[in-house]
Amino acid sequence: MNILDIIENKKNGCELSKEEIEYFIEKYTKDEITDYQAAALIMAICINGMTQNEILDLTVSMANSGDMLDLSDISEHIVDKHSTGGVGDKVTLIVMPIIASLGIPVAKMSGRGLGITGGTIDKLESIPGYNVNIDIKEFKQNVKDIGISLMGQTLNLAPADKKIYALRDTISCTNSMPLIASSIMSKKIAAGANAIVLDVTCGSGAFMPDKEEARKLAKLMSLIGKNAGRETVCVLTNMDEPLGYAVGNSLEVIEAVNALKGNMADDVKEVILNLAMQMMKLSGKYPNMNENKAKIMEVIENGKALEKFKELIIKQNGDVSFIEDLEKFEKAPIIAPVLSEDDGLVEKLDAGKIGKAGVDLGIGRINKEDAIDSRVGITFEKKIGDEVKKGEVLAYVHGNSPEKVDKCVEEIRKAYKFGNKKIKKKNIIEII
Repeated sequence: MNILDIIENKKNGCELSKEEIEYFIEKYTKDEITDYQAAALIMAICINGMTQNEILDLTVSMANSGDMLDLSDISEHIVDKHSTGGVGDKVTLIVMPIIASLGIPVAKMSGRGLGITGGTIDKLESIPGYNVNIDIKEFKQNVKDIGISLMGQTLNLAPADKKIYALRDTISCTNSMPLIASSIMSKKIAAGANAIVLDVTCGSGAFMPDKEEARKLAKLMSLIGKNAGRETVCVLTNMDEPLGYAVGNSLEVIEAVNALKGNMADDVKEVILNLAMQMMKLSGKYPNMNENKAKIMEVIENGKALEKFKELIIKQNGDVSFIEDLEKFEKAPIIAPVLSEDDGLVEKLDAGKIGKAGVDLGIGRINKEDAIDSRVGITFEKKIGDEVKKGEVLAYVHGNSPEKVDKCVEEIRKAYKFGNKKIKKKNIIEII
Protein backbone atom coordinates (compact mmCIF):
# COMPACT_ATOMS: atom_id res chain seq x y z
CA MET A 1 0.00 0.00 0.00
CA ASN A 2 1.25 3.51 -0.80
CA ILE A 3 -0.10 7.04 -0.81
CA LEU A 4 -0.02 7.38 -4.60
CA ASP A 5 -2.45 4.48 -5.03
CA ILE A 6 -4.73 5.95 -2.36
CA ILE A 7 -4.73 9.35 -4.10
CA GLU A 8 -5.45 7.66 -7.42
CA ASN A 9 -8.36 5.71 -5.97
CA LYS A 10 -10.03 8.79 -4.50
CA LYS A 11 -9.28 10.86 -7.61
CA ASN A 12 -11.23 8.25 -9.58
CA GLY A 13 -14.16 8.43 -7.15
CA CYS A 14 -13.54 5.07 -5.48
CA GLU A 15 -14.45 4.30 -1.88
CA LEU A 16 -11.33 4.12 0.28
CA SER A 17 -10.99 1.08 2.52
CA LYS A 18 -10.55 1.33 6.28
CA GLU A 19 -6.96 0.13 5.83
CA GLU A 20 -6.20 2.84 3.27
CA ILE A 21 -7.59 5.56 5.53
CA GLU A 22 -5.71 4.25 8.57
CA TYR A 23 -2.50 4.09 6.51
CA PHE A 24 -2.88 7.72 5.41
CA ILE A 25 -3.65 9.01 8.92
CA GLU A 26 -0.82 7.09 10.57
CA LYS A 27 1.83 8.02 8.00
CA TYR A 28 0.76 11.67 7.72
CA THR A 29 0.75 12.11 11.51
CA LYS A 30 4.33 10.75 11.57
CA ASP A 31 5.38 13.09 8.70
CA GLU A 32 6.02 10.07 6.46
CA ILE A 33 3.58 11.49 3.90
CA THR A 34 4.34 14.97 2.57
CA ASP A 35 1.97 17.95 2.77
CA TYR A 36 1.67 18.07 -1.03
CA GLN A 37 0.63 14.41 -1.15
CA ALA A 38 -1.88 14.93 1.67
CA ALA A 39 -3.16 18.04 -0.13
CA ALA A 40 -3.78 16.01 -3.27
CA LEU A 41 -5.84 13.45 -1.32
CA ILE A 42 -7.77 16.12 0.58
CA MET A 43 -8.60 17.93 -2.66
CA ALA A 44 -9.83 14.65 -4.17
CA ILE A 45 -12.02 14.11 -1.09
CA CYS A 46 -13.32 17.68 -1.34
CA ILE A 47 -14.28 17.17 -5.00
CA ASN A 48 -15.59 13.59 -4.90
CA GLY A 49 -16.94 13.41 -1.34
CA MET A 50 -16.92 10.39 0.94
CA THR A 51 -19.32 7.59 1.80
CA GLN A 52 -20.65 7.19 5.33
CA ASN A 53 -18.24 4.30 5.93
CA GLU A 54 -15.30 6.40 4.80
CA ILE A 55 -16.32 9.32 7.02
CA LEU A 56 -16.67 7.07 10.06
CA ASP A 57 -13.31 5.40 9.39
CA LEU A 58 -11.63 8.77 8.90
CA THR A 59 -13.13 10.13 12.14
CA VAL A 60 -12.10 7.13 14.24
CA SER A 61 -8.60 7.07 12.71
CA MET A 62 -8.07 10.75 13.50
CA ALA A 63 -9.42 10.27 17.04
CA ASN A 64 -6.94 7.41 17.56
CA SER A 65 -3.98 9.38 16.15
CA GLY A 66 -3.12 10.84 19.57
CA ASP A 67 -4.18 10.73 23.21
CA MET A 68 -7.56 9.26 24.14
CA LEU A 69 -8.90 10.62 27.43
CA ASP A 70 -10.39 7.94 29.68
CA LEU A 71 -13.05 9.36 32.03
CA SER A 72 -14.56 6.02 33.09
CA ASP A 73 -13.14 6.33 36.61
CA ILE A 74 -15.23 9.49 37.12
CA SER A 75 -18.61 8.19 35.95
CA GLU A 76 -20.28 5.74 33.61
CA HIS A 77 -22.03 8.70 32.00
CA ILE A 78 -20.03 11.76 30.95
CA VAL A 79 -21.93 14.16 28.69
CA ASP A 80 -19.91 16.63 26.63
CA LYS A 81 -21.17 19.75 24.89
CA HIS A 82 -19.65 21.37 21.83
CA SER A 83 -20.60 24.41 19.78
CA THR A 84 -19.63 24.95 16.16
CA GLY A 85 -19.06 28.58 17.19
CA GLY A 86 -20.59 32.00 16.95
CA VAL A 87 -20.65 35.61 18.13
CA GLY A 88 -21.46 36.22 21.80
CA ASP A 89 -21.53 32.50 22.55
CA LYS A 90 -21.11 32.32 26.33
CA VAL A 91 -23.24 29.17 26.59
CA THR A 92 -20.59 26.89 28.16
CA LEU A 93 -20.11 29.29 31.08
CA ILE A 94 -23.83 29.06 31.87
CA VAL A 95 -24.92 25.56 30.91
CA MET A 96 -22.03 23.61 32.44
CA PRO A 97 -22.48 24.90 36.04
CA ILE A 98 -26.21 24.19 35.67
CA ILE A 99 -25.49 20.61 34.61
CA ALA A 100 -22.91 20.09 37.39
CA SER A 101 -25.32 21.49 40.02
CA LEU A 102 -27.78 18.77 38.95
CA GLY A 103 -25.25 16.06 39.88
CA ILE A 104 -24.07 15.32 36.34
CA PRO A 105 -20.23 15.30 36.08
CA VAL A 106 -18.76 17.99 33.82
CA ALA A 107 -15.27 17.32 32.45
CA LYS A 108 -14.78 19.69 29.55
CA MET A 109 -11.79 20.81 27.55
CA SER A 110 -12.41 24.00 25.59
CA GLY A 111 -10.51 26.02 23.01
CA ARG A 112 -9.47 29.59 22.37
CA GLY A 113 -11.20 31.87 19.92
CA LEU A 114 -10.01 32.34 16.36
CA GLY A 115 -11.57 34.80 13.94
CA ILE A 116 -15.10 35.90 14.82
CA THR A 117 -15.71 32.82 16.99
CA GLY A 118 -15.14 33.45 20.69
CA GLY A 119 -13.30 30.94 22.86
CA THR A 120 -14.40 29.71 26.30
CA ILE A 121 -10.80 29.58 27.51
CA ASP A 122 -10.24 33.26 26.67
CA LYS A 123 -13.38 34.14 28.63
CA LEU A 124 -12.29 32.12 31.66
CA GLU A 125 -8.83 33.72 31.58
CA SER A 126 -10.46 37.14 31.93
CA ILE A 127 -11.19 36.05 35.54
CA PRO A 128 -7.94 36.92 37.40
CA GLY A 129 -6.01 33.84 38.50
CA TYR A 130 -8.19 31.22 36.80
CA ASN A 131 -5.88 28.41 35.68
CA VAL A 132 -6.85 26.76 32.39
CA ASN A 133 -3.55 24.84 32.13
CA ILE A 134 -4.01 22.20 34.82
CA ASP A 135 -2.81 18.66 34.15
CA ILE A 136 -5.14 15.75 33.46
CA LYS A 137 -4.74 14.28 36.95
CA GLU A 138 -5.88 17.55 38.55
CA PHE A 139 -8.62 17.95 35.92
CA LYS A 140 -10.13 14.57 36.79
CA GLN A 141 -9.68 15.09 40.54
CA ASN A 142 -11.53 18.41 40.34
CA VAL A 143 -14.47 16.66 38.71
CA LYS A 144 -14.43 14.02 41.46
CA ASP A 145 -14.22 16.71 44.18
CA ILE A 146 -16.76 19.31 43.00
CA GLY A 147 -18.38 17.75 39.91
CA ILE A 148 -16.91 20.14 37.34
CA SER A 149 -13.69 21.23 35.64
CA LEU A 150 -13.15 23.43 32.59
CA MET A 151 -9.66 23.52 31.14
CA GLY A 152 -7.73 24.21 27.94
CA GLN A 153 -6.88 21.54 25.39
CA THR A 154 -3.53 20.47 26.80
CA LEU A 155 -3.68 16.85 25.64
CA ASN A 156 -2.50 15.82 22.20
CA LEU A 157 -6.05 15.12 20.99
CA ALA A 158 -6.50 14.10 17.34
CA PRO A 159 -3.16 15.47 16.07
CA ALA A 160 -3.94 14.19 12.58
CA ASP A 161 -6.95 16.49 12.51
CA LYS A 162 -4.80 19.49 13.49
CA LYS A 163 -2.49 18.83 10.54
CA ILE A 164 -5.31 18.22 8.08
CA TYR A 165 -7.26 21.25 9.35
CA ALA A 166 -4.28 23.56 8.81
CA LEU A 167 -3.71 22.11 5.34
CA ARG A 168 -7.37 22.47 4.34
CA ASP A 169 -7.19 26.17 5.14
CA THR A 170 -4.28 26.70 2.72
CA ILE A 171 -5.80 24.81 -0.24
CA SER A 172 -9.39 26.14 -0.07
CA CYS A 173 -10.92 22.90 1.22
CA THR A 174 -12.53 24.22 4.41
CA ASN A 175 -16.12 23.73 3.22
CA SER A 176 -16.05 19.96 2.69
CA MET A 177 -18.88 18.40 4.72
CA PRO A 178 -17.07 15.06 5.36
CA LEU A 179 -13.93 16.88 6.48
CA ILE A 180 -15.83 19.32 8.74
CA ALA A 181 -17.83 16.53 10.40
CA SER A 182 -14.84 14.22 10.93
CA SER A 183 -12.75 17.11 12.30
CA ILE A 184 -15.29 18.03 14.98
CA MET A 185 -16.23 14.48 15.92
CA SER A 186 -12.67 13.10 16.07
CA LYS A 187 -11.86 15.59 18.85
CA LYS A 188 -15.12 14.86 20.68
CA ILE A 189 -14.53 11.08 20.55
CA ALA A 190 -10.95 11.51 21.79
CA ALA A 191 -12.14 13.74 24.67
CA GLY A 192 -13.62 10.76 26.51
CA ALA A 193 -17.35 11.49 26.84
CA ASN A 194 -19.81 8.72 25.99
CA ALA A 195 -22.62 11.15 25.11
CA ILE A 196 -22.37 14.40 23.16
CA VAL A 197 -24.71 17.35 22.67
CA LEU A 198 -23.72 19.51 19.70
CA ASP A 199 -24.84 23.12 19.36
CA VAL A 200 -24.79 23.52 15.57
CA THR A 201 -25.07 27.24 14.90
CA CYS A 202 -26.30 28.58 11.58
CA GLY A 203 -26.60 32.10 10.26
CA SER A 204 -24.37 35.02 9.29
CA GLY A 205 -22.21 34.66 12.41
CA ALA A 206 -21.76 30.89 12.12
CA PHE A 207 -19.46 28.54 10.24
CA MET A 208 -22.52 27.26 8.35
CA PRO A 209 -24.63 30.24 7.24
CA ASP A 210 -27.17 28.13 5.32
CA LYS A 211 -29.81 26.26 7.36
CA GLU A 212 -30.01 23.29 4.99
CA GLU A 213 -26.24 22.83 5.03
CA ALA A 214 -26.20 23.13 8.83
CA ARG A 215 -28.94 20.50 9.00
CA LYS A 216 -26.91 18.13 6.78
CA LEU A 217 -23.83 18.66 8.96
CA ALA A 218 -25.83 17.97 12.13
CA LYS A 219 -27.29 14.76 10.74
CA LEU A 220 -23.86 13.58 9.61
CA MET A 221 -22.22 14.31 12.99
CA SER A 222 -25.09 12.60 14.81
CA LEU A 223 -24.60 9.52 12.64
CA ILE A 224 -20.83 9.52 13.23
CA GLY A 225 -21.32 9.77 16.98
CA LYS A 226 -23.81 6.92 17.14
CA ASN A 227 -21.68 4.70 14.90
CA ALA A 228 -18.69 5.39 17.16
CA GLY A 229 -20.70 4.35 20.22
CA ARG A 230 -21.42 7.89 21.45
CA GLU A 231 -25.04 8.86 21.84
CA THR A 232 -25.24 12.18 20.02
CA VAL A 233 -27.89 14.88 19.80
CA CYS A 234 -27.56 18.01 17.66
CA VAL A 235 -29.42 21.23 18.43
CA LEU A 236 -29.57 23.68 15.51
CA THR A 237 -29.46 27.25 16.87
CA ASN A 238 -29.78 30.63 15.22
CA MET A 239 -26.66 32.77 14.83
CA ASP A 240 -28.01 35.47 12.51
CA GLU A 241 -27.61 37.97 15.36
CA PRO A 242 -25.19 37.84 18.30
CA LEU A 243 -26.30 35.67 21.21
CA GLY A 244 -27.31 37.72 24.24
CA TYR A 245 -26.36 41.34 24.88
CA ALA A 246 -22.57 41.16 25.20
CA VAL A 247 -19.68 40.27 22.89
CA GLY A 248 -16.20 40.29 24.41
CA ASN A 249 -14.44 38.19 27.01
CA SER A 250 -14.96 39.83 30.41
CA LEU A 251 -18.28 41.32 29.22
CA GLU A 252 -19.53 37.83 28.40
CA VAL A 253 -18.40 36.50 31.80
CA ILE A 254 -20.44 39.28 33.41
CA GLU A 255 -23.46 38.37 31.29
CA ALA A 256 -23.01 34.67 32.13
CA VAL A 257 -22.90 35.37 35.88
CA ASN A 258 -26.03 37.51 35.61
CA ALA A 259 -27.70 34.68 33.67
CA LEU A 260 -26.85 32.25 36.49
CA LYS A 261 -28.52 34.73 38.84
CA GLY A 262 -31.69 34.46 36.73
CA ASN A 263 -31.24 37.61 34.64
CA MET A 264 -31.01 35.86 31.27
CA ALA A 265 -31.66 37.27 27.80
CA ASP A 266 -34.52 35.48 26.03
CA ASP A 267 -32.38 34.09 23.21
CA VAL A 268 -29.72 32.85 25.66
CA LYS A 269 -32.40 31.27 27.84
CA GLU A 270 -33.92 29.33 24.94
CA VAL A 271 -30.55 27.94 23.87
CA ILE A 272 -29.49 27.10 27.45
CA LEU A 273 -32.76 25.31 28.26
CA ASN A 274 -32.72 23.19 25.12
CA LEU A 275 -29.06 22.19 25.41
CA ALA A 276 -29.29 21.49 29.15
CA MET A 277 -32.47 19.41 28.79
CA GLN A 278 -30.79 17.24 26.16
CA MET A 279 -27.67 16.82 28.31
CA MET A 280 -29.80 15.83 31.30
CA LYS A 281 -31.58 13.19 29.26
CA LEU A 282 -28.36 11.74 27.84
CA SER A 283 -26.88 11.50 31.34
CA GLY A 284 -29.43 8.80 32.15
CA LYS A 285 -30.42 10.58 35.38
CA TYR A 286 -33.23 12.72 34.02
CA PRO A 287 -35.23 10.86 31.33
CA ASN A 288 -38.37 13.01 31.65
CA MET A 289 -37.91 15.99 29.34
CA ASN A 290 -41.09 17.62 30.65
CA GLU A 291 -39.57 17.81 34.14
CA ASN A 292 -36.08 18.84 33.06
CA LYS A 293 -36.93 22.48 32.30
CA ALA A 294 -38.36 22.96 35.80
CA LYS A 295 -35.25 21.39 37.38
CA ILE A 296 -32.98 23.75 35.39
CA MET A 297 -34.96 26.80 36.49
CA GLU A 298 -34.92 25.53 40.08
CA VAL A 299 -31.09 25.39 40.33
CA ILE A 300 -30.91 28.89 38.86
CA GLU A 301 -33.56 30.31 41.21
CA ASN A 302 -32.15 28.68 44.35
CA GLY A 303 -28.60 29.78 43.51
CA LYS A 304 -27.08 26.29 43.20
CA ALA A 305 -25.90 26.83 39.61
CA LEU A 306 -24.13 30.07 40.51
CA GLU A 307 -22.57 28.46 43.58
CA LYS A 308 -21.25 25.64 41.40
CA PHE A 309 -19.65 28.22 39.07
CA LYS A 310 -18.01 29.86 42.11
CA GLU A 311 -16.73 26.47 43.28
CA LEU A 312 -15.16 25.98 39.86
CA ILE A 313 -13.46 29.38 39.95
CA ILE A 314 -12.05 28.76 43.46
CA LYS A 315 -10.92 25.21 42.61
CA GLN A 316 -8.88 26.46 39.63
CA ASN A 317 -7.33 29.37 41.55
CA GLY A 318 -9.54 32.15 40.16
CA ASP A 319 -10.41 35.21 42.23
CA VAL A 320 -14.04 34.52 43.13
CA SER A 321 -14.49 38.09 44.40
CA PHE A 322 -14.83 39.15 40.76
CA ILE A 323 -17.84 36.84 40.43
CA GLU A 324 -19.32 38.13 43.68
CA ASP A 325 -18.75 41.78 42.69
CA LEU A 326 -18.89 42.18 38.90
CA GLU A 327 -17.85 45.84 39.20
CA LYS A 328 -14.33 44.61 39.93
CA PHE A 329 -13.78 43.63 36.29
CA GLU A 330 -11.58 46.27 34.70
CA LYS A 331 -13.46 48.41 32.22
CA ALA A 332 -12.16 49.45 28.82
CA PRO A 333 -10.65 52.98 28.81
CA ILE A 334 -13.14 54.14 26.15
CA ILE A 335 -16.87 53.36 26.17
CA ALA A 336 -18.62 54.99 23.21
CA PRO A 337 -22.32 54.89 22.25
CA VAL A 338 -23.53 53.85 18.81
CA LEU A 339 -26.44 56.19 18.05
CA SER A 340 -29.20 55.28 15.62
CA GLU A 341 -29.54 57.37 12.48
CA ASP A 342 -32.99 55.89 11.75
CA ASP A 343 -36.43 55.31 13.22
CA GLY A 344 -38.13 51.92 12.98
CA LEU A 345 -37.98 48.32 14.10
CA VAL A 346 -34.71 46.39 14.03
CA GLU A 347 -35.08 43.84 11.22
CA LYS A 348 -31.47 42.67 11.14
CA LEU A 349 -28.39 42.71 13.35
CA ASP A 350 -25.78 40.94 11.26
CA ALA A 351 -23.73 38.68 13.57
CA GLY A 352 -21.05 38.18 10.92
CA LYS A 353 -20.42 41.92 10.61
CA ILE A 354 -20.45 42.31 14.39
CA GLY A 355 -17.95 39.47 14.71
CA LYS A 356 -15.57 41.05 12.19
CA ALA A 357 -15.87 44.45 13.87
CA GLY A 358 -15.08 42.76 17.19
CA VAL A 359 -11.92 41.14 15.85
CA ASP A 360 -10.66 44.54 14.64
CA LEU A 361 -11.49 45.95 18.08
CA GLY A 362 -9.32 43.29 19.77
CA ILE A 363 -11.94 40.80 21.03
CA GLY A 364 -10.67 37.95 18.88
CA ARG A 365 -7.70 36.77 16.88
CA ILE A 366 -6.81 36.59 13.23
CA ASN A 367 -3.73 34.45 13.99
CA LYS A 368 -3.42 32.00 16.91
CA GLU A 369 -0.56 34.02 18.38
CA ASP A 370 -2.46 37.34 18.46
CA ALA A 371 -2.95 38.94 21.87
CA ILE A 372 -6.46 39.86 22.93
CA ASP A 373 -7.73 42.49 25.36
CA SER A 374 -10.27 40.96 27.73
CA ARG A 375 -11.74 44.41 28.52
CA VAL A 376 -12.87 45.28 25.00
CA GLY A 377 -16.17 44.36 23.45
CA ILE A 378 -19.65 45.41 22.43
CA THR A 379 -22.83 45.57 24.49
CA PHE A 380 -26.20 45.89 22.78
CA GLU A 381 -29.18 47.98 23.80
CA LYS A 382 -31.28 47.09 20.76
CA LYS A 383 -31.67 43.75 19.00
CA ILE A 384 -33.95 42.25 16.34
CA GLY A 385 -37.60 43.17 16.94
CA ASP A 386 -36.88 46.21 19.13
CA GLU A 387 -38.30 49.63 18.33
CA VAL A 388 -35.73 52.38 17.80
CA LYS A 389 -35.98 56.17 17.51
CA LYS A 390 -33.38 58.31 15.79
CA GLY A 391 -30.67 59.32 18.26
CA GLU A 392 -31.27 56.36 20.60
CA VAL A 393 -28.35 54.18 21.69
CA LEU A 394 -28.12 50.93 19.70
CA ALA A 395 -25.00 49.63 21.40
CA TYR A 396 -21.87 50.61 23.28
CA VAL A 397 -18.32 49.98 22.05
CA HIS A 398 -15.79 49.19 24.79
CA GLY A 399 -12.36 49.87 23.32
CA ASN A 400 -8.75 50.76 24.00
CA SER A 401 -7.97 53.21 21.18
CA PRO A 402 -9.98 56.07 19.60
CA GLU A 403 -9.25 54.84 16.07
CA LYS A 404 -10.45 51.30 16.73
CA VAL A 405 -13.53 52.54 18.58
CA ASP A 406 -14.53 54.96 15.78
CA LYS A 407 -14.14 52.23 13.17
CA CYS A 408 -16.16 49.76 15.26
CA VAL A 409 -18.97 52.30 15.78
CA GLU A 410 -19.35 52.68 12.02
CA GLU A 411 -19.24 48.92 11.40
CA ILE A 412 -21.93 48.32 14.01
CA ARG A 413 -24.20 50.90 12.37
CA LYS A 414 -23.81 48.99 9.10
CA ALA A 415 -24.81 45.74 10.84
CA TYR A 416 -28.23 47.15 11.76
CA LYS A 417 -31.14 47.26 9.30
CA PHE A 418 -34.49 48.86 10.08
CA GLY A 419 -38.00 48.37 8.76
CA ASN A 420 -41.66 48.53 9.74
CA LYS A 421 -42.35 44.84 10.43
CA LYS A 422 -42.06 43.13 13.78
CA ILE A 423 -39.75 40.13 13.29
CA LYS A 424 -40.67 36.83 14.94
CA LYS A 425 -37.46 35.33 16.22
CA LYS A 426 -36.80 31.61 16.61
CA ASN A 427 -33.56 30.64 18.27
CA ILE A 428 -33.98 26.86 18.24
CA ILE A 429 -34.35 25.70 14.67
CA GLU A 430 -34.39 21.95 15.07
CA ILE A 431 -33.36 19.05 17.33
CA ILE A 432 -31.60 16.20 15.50
